[in-house]
Amino acid sequence: MKILTARQQSILDFVRECISAHRLPPTQAEIAEAFGFTQRAAEDHVRAIAAKGFLVLQPGKARGIGLSGQAANASPFLELPLVGRVAAGQPILSEGHIERQFSIDRHMFRPRPHYLLRVEGESMRDVGIMHRDLIAVHRSPDATNGQIVVARIDGEITVKRFRQVRQRILLLPENPDFAPIEVDPRTDDFAIEGLYVGSIRIPS
Repeated sequence: MKILTARQQSILDFVRECISAHRLPPTQAEIAEAFGFTQRAAEDHVRAIAAKGFLVLQPGKARGIGLSGQAANASPFLELPLVGRVAAGQPILSEGHIERQFSIDRHMFRPRPHYLLRVEGESMRDVGIMHRDLIAVHRSPDATNGQIVVARIDGEITVKRFRQVRQRILLLPENPDFAPIEVDPRTDDFAIEGLYVGSIRIPS
């Protein structure tokens, strides 16, 4: 079999994760949304992965994407894209934000991370998340009180501890030099992008 590009590997991992979590493969529209592609670009990527022997396609079916026999046997490593600074209003996994790929032990973090994000600033210093650390993020639109989340507020990305009381959401720093961010989801452009599941420190 031919070798996948980093982008193709990320899409294959996404397909595998969807099948594992939901017992159904994603549609090409769902792949496009997850990675910030057009649907045509998602189709081209899927066809290229299938041509290399890692996917089996069933034309005419919305969820006609299957894993080949070899692809179904999971590698002991995950290929995670490292996301740099995210431009306002753009999906986190848009092509232009991805700096490189990292191979990490599949069992290193739980739940399974989908990408790495480079931290900017010291607002989470007191829980050991330092400036320039790489944090592993599990993609999720929901969180419970006390979890550390990657959130989007008015197009900007931040990492904070989540707390909600009725309609009031607080994004709490872990550094007394920083103030909490108060969010009203009824009026503010707010979304949870994912959950923090661990961090990696790369020596400078």
